[in-house]
Amino acid sequence: MGRAGHPNVGGALSLNLCLVPIINPVHGDRIFTTSIHNLDNDSLLNIFYLCRPNVFDESEDRDNRVIRGGGWGREVWWYKLVQVSRRWRYLILDSAAYLRLCLVCTRGTPVADMLAHSPPFPLIIDFDDPNQDLTAEDEEGIMIALRYRDRVRCIHLGVPIQSLEKIVTVMDDEFPVLEYMHIAPPSKHCTHLILPPKFEAPQLRHIVLYHFASPIGSPLLASAVGLSTLLLRWIHPSTYPHPNHLLQNLSLLPQLQTLQIGFRSPSPNSNIRREVSLKWIITHVTLPNLRWFAFAGVSEYLEALLAHITTPLLVTLKVHFFHQLSFPVPSLQQFMTITENLRFSIARFCFHDGGVAVWIYPRSETTMFSFYVHVLCEHFDWQVSSMAQIFDDLRAVFPTVVDLTIDYTQHTLSSEWHNQADRTLWRKLLGSFMNVKTLRVHEGLVRELSRSLRLDGEPALQLLPELKELVCPTGNHSDETFSQFIREREVAGRPINLIGSAFPVGRVNYVVHSPAGMAQIRPDHVPVP
Repeated sequence: MGRAGHPNVGGALSLNLCLVPIINPVHGDRIFTTSIHNLDNDSLLNIFYLCRPNVFDESEDRDNRVIRGGGWGREVWWYKLVQVSRRWRYLILDSAAYLRLCLVCTRGTPVADMLAHSPPFPLIIDFDDPNQDLTAEDEEGIMIALRYRDRVRCIHLGVPIQSLEKIVTVMDDEFPVLEYMHIAPPSKHCTHLILPPKFEAPQLRHIVLYHFASPIGSPLLASAVGLSTLLLRWIHPSTYPHPNHLLQNLSLLPQLQTLQIGFRSPSPNSNIRREVSLKWIITHVTLPNLRWFAFAGVSEYLEALLAHITTPLLVTLKVHFFHQLSFPVPSLQQFMTITENLRFSIARFCFHDGGVAVWIYPRSETTMFSFYVHVLCEHFDWQVSSMAQIFDDLRAVFPTVVDLTIDYTQHTLSSEWHNQADRTLWRKLLGSFMNVKTLRVHEGLVRELSRSLRLDGEPALQLLPELKELVCPTGNHSDETFSQFIREREVAGRPINLIGSAFPVGRVNYVVHSPAGMAQIRPDHVPVP
């Protein structure tokens, strides 16, 4: 194709589209083939339209392109097609708006040359490789492209902070056709990036910003009233916006479908409580189109938000908490109760050496969770305490959960003193799922759970009264593991079927980075949502 990213330089393309099937209009069951060059312009144009990236998989497009920021390089799909023949070239270029043709500025692109010798199509600025420094030529190419602000449709930058600070200053103006912006410097210690005061983009639909001082209140958000995606990640705690200020700005964005607010490190709950008390929260926001909401920070801030937000169509709620001694979440419980589209059937816990995570799914056949909570905490006993507190507050939300998995990975960072959790904490946690019929226990937690399920004088049906199956790596009923619990249930007329099966059964054993940009574990049989 010649020099990278230049649609006008290069040789002819040899295609495999020489023959296409044609159904005879009279004999519809007979299929003939013809050369693609014999097709009329409308048929050719339909084929070209289908060549556009992500036509068939809108969910992949949202996940990879919108949230992760990837896939923009595929917008060069038409570069080679215009070199096949003069007819194809004129047909494609004359249909530029219909085909949404763009010029892609990326690493190695001779931007000045491309802009001087190409049609005035919208521009995609796509530089995202945190493992490489920008060359002087590439940095200059970004600056040149940004000067064509009336043509920039997409900005995707994952470049070193030294370059990014210079680049952002060039954006201090209106970008009238900008639809997508994803800016993520590779180091999370860079927290003082600020959006230029005159930067506006009225057509903006998707914003993903890492490590910026809080953009809440920026003219950008005030002008982008049609925003569908707003992901603000790793905001420094010194720039925590007051909840009322954040709510006021969210009230201007009724088209939001995806929202994430993530802070880089905790600000003590007492500080948040003091800030909230100094100024009453008087704004209540309804986000009628919000379907996905994620938060990372401390519980006090989330509680202040959720008490004043209504999201009638929400189907996914994702929460990351920093380690706290206590987790009162009454507003979270109320919010989940009144949000009708949040459905719960299957719960999977994973205790690992960096924290504890829970996925709750609406049904068995789906790979997309409806609720996810992750607490960053190293010690095992603190992990159990955190989850016991959270789910004790949320117990009214989960009467429909019938399948519960308790998974575990080795806690290499915990001392022996922290490797056991108090029995009452386990019972409080399990008591949040009163209608569970199947319980799966990882072999690393069999001793913990069997000790906690011993009745010691309590009624046999006080805990997990509907339980019918217990899946764990044991042999049979003659084993001592869970034996007292099983005998007591038989005496009470509610026998339990003990299934001696080792994991993996919903096993979770490694850490990845989620699309939301925060550490997340995931089940190795479930794709990352």
